[in-house]
Amino acid sequence: MTGWDLLIGVAAALVLTWAALLVALVVVRPRGGLLREALRLLPDVLRLVRRLAADRSLPRGVRIRLALLMVYLAVPIDLIPDFIPVLGYADDAIIVTAVLRGVVRRAGLDAVRAHWPGTDDGFQAVVRLTGLDQP
Repeated sequence: MTGWDLLIGVAAALVLTWAALLVALVVVRPRGGLLREALRLLPDVLRLVRRLAADRSLPRGVRIRLALLMVYLAVPIDLIPDFIPVLGYADDAIIVTAVLRGVVRRAGLDAVRAHWPGTDDGFQAVVRLTGLDQP
């Protein structure tokens, strides 16, 4: 029975961890129409993340966070599977937004602006997503 107890314990821990991460996604998610904007901007933001992670002038902690984000996005296992319409990609957008908030606050808005591959409107949306437009 010890093997079954261990298996049940590991399964319960995984379910609790998954539930905690889903709650964290709900808490961190962008408010209002920003989630829709985040989904629309995802390709530009992914290019931004790659460019920022390759920039040696940024602090090491920032580059490590960005590298971990890229690994998360590359791994096919998500918190919410991508085949679920809208929600499947929403978890990726929320996690990218949460990481970008920390990166922008640490690296600075100028570094992000220098690496932004999209339009000025898209950059303004990133500023709103990261919360830098608020005092």
